Amino acid sequence: MSKILHDKCGVFGIYSGSKDTDVASQAYLALYALQHRGQESCGIAVCNDGVMQCHSDLGLVPDVFSRETLEKLGKGNMAIGHVRYSSKELKSRSGAQPLVVRYIKGSMAIAHNGNLVNAYELRSKLQNEGVVFHTASDTEIMINIIARKRIRANSIEDAVDQAMEEFKGAYSLVIMSPGKLMAVRDPHGFRPLCIGSLGGNIIFASESCALDSIGAEFVRDIEPGEVVVAGKDGLRSIKTHCGKPGGLCVFEYIYFARPDSVIDGASVYIARQRAGSFLALENPVQADVVIGVPDSGLDAALGYSRQSGIPYGTGFVKNRYIGRTFIQPSQEERDYSVRIKLNPIEVTVKDKRVVLIDDSIVRGTTMRRIVGLLRDTGAREIHLRISSPPFVNPCYFGTDIDSRDNLIACKMSVDEICKYLGADSLGYLSINNVTKIAENAKCSFCAGCFTGVYPVPEPPETPKNKYDQKIGEAV
Repeated sequence: MSKILHDKCGVFGIYSGSKDTDVASQAYLALYALQHRGQESCGIAVCNDGVMQCHSDLGLVPDVFSRETLEKLGKGNMAIGHVRYSSKELKSRSGAQPLVVRYIKGSMAIAHNGNLVNAYELRSKLQNEGVVFHTASDTEIMINIIARKRIRANSIEDAVDQAMEEFKGAYSLVIMSPGKLMAVRDPHGFRPLCIGSLGGNIIFASESCALDSIGAEFVRDIEPGEVVVAGKDGLRSIKTHCGKPGGLCVFEYIYFARPDSVIDGASVYIARQRAGSFLALENPVQADVVIGVPDSGLDAALGYSRQSGIPYGTGFVKNRYIGRTFIQPSQEERDYSVRIKLNPIEVTVKDKRVVLIDDSIVRGTTMRRIVGLLRDTGAREIHLRISSPPFVNPCYFGTDIDSRDNLIACKMSVDEICKYLGADSLGYLSINNVTKIAENAKCSFCAGCFTGVYPVPEPPETPKNKYDQKIGEAV
C-alpha cells in the first residue's frame, strides 16, 4: 500500500533541571506523536547525571517500549528519542537510533533526521584513518567527527560548531552530552526542528505536534544553521552557520508533517488546503463530488472543494489496524491489500463524476489500484488531481526518492500516466504554485525533486556499499 515515499526520521529531546524527572515517559509520548515520520525503528536514550542508558529496536513505538522498558531506562535530567526510516541501508537493529558512544571525553548520544550528500567522502576518510563502523548510516559518521573535534575543542558545542564545517546536506540533530542537550539544524534548514517549554524543562522536536502531545508550549523554530544549547545556565544559541539560503523540503507541507503541526511559521493544515485551492484553479473540471485519499489527500481535497464549489465527500474508509508491515507475498494478495486498507463508500461515488485528490504519484502502482477500486464501486468518471508537481528527480536529503528509475513521471507523459492509471483526466499542481502553499512561512524551499535545482550541489555517484555485496560480486 505504501508509495515508497518516506521521510527519514523524527527526533526529540528534553532537558530538565532535575535529575529525578521521568524524561523517558515524556520522550515516549512525543515519539508516539512523531510516529508518522518513521515506522521502521525507534529508540530512547536517558542521561542521569552523566550516565546514559539506551533502548532501541525495530518496530513501532508501542511495540518497542513497555512500561517495564521505560522504568529500566530510569529517571534522569535529559533524554533524546528517535523514530526512523532508513533511506540507504537495509533494515537492521544496528541502524536504530539514538546512537550512544563512549569516548575519552565521556558519553555522547545523537539522533538525526536527514542525509549528508558527502557521506561517502567523509566515511572513506575516516575508514582510511582506521575508524570502525557498525552501521551504514550518516549518523555514525557525524558522531565520529564530533567526538574527534571534541578532543581539542573547549566544549561540546564548539566541537559541534566545528564539525558543521564538514557536514554537507540535510541534518536536524539532537545531541546529548553528560551535561548538555543540543539541537542543531543544517545551514539550509532542509528538515524542521523547533523549541518548546514544559514547566522548567526545555524541549526540542522535529514538529510542534510532539510538543502538543506532552502539553509543552511552542517557543520558536530553530533557525537554519543554528546550534541551540540547553544546560544548567539555561538556553544559549550559536549562529556561526546561519544566513545561508534556506531550503526547507516543501514536501513537509504536502505529505511528511502531521497536519496539526506548524513549521517555520506556517500551518501544515492550511498549506494543504491552499494546495488544493491552487489545484482547483489550475485544473478545473465538471464533477459531482471531491474526495481525498486518506490521510494526506484529505485536506487538499477540502481546499479543492471550497475553491471549485464541488461538494466534498468521504470517499474511503481507511482500516487503521493494517500497518506498513502487512505481508503481501503474491501479486494477487498485493492487489487485495489496497481493498483491505482502503474501502470505497459506495453511496459517495457510485454513478458520480469523482475528483480524486492525492498528494503524489511515485511509481503509480498504488494509485492504479485505487482508481480501479473506484471503477469497481461504480464511479462514472474519475478525475485525478495531485497536490504536488510530478516527481522527476531524486532526493539527496533523506527522502526515499533515490533514482529516476522508480519514478513514473520520468517514463511517461501526463497523458500516458493518466491512461496507465485508468483515470479520465490527470492534473498536477504547478511548480510555480507549490512554493506558495505555505503562506507566511519564514523560509524558502527546496523543490529539487520537482525542478532538479538543489540548494547544494548534487553528490557524485558513489560505489555500491561493498559490505552489501557478495565476494564474487565485488568489483
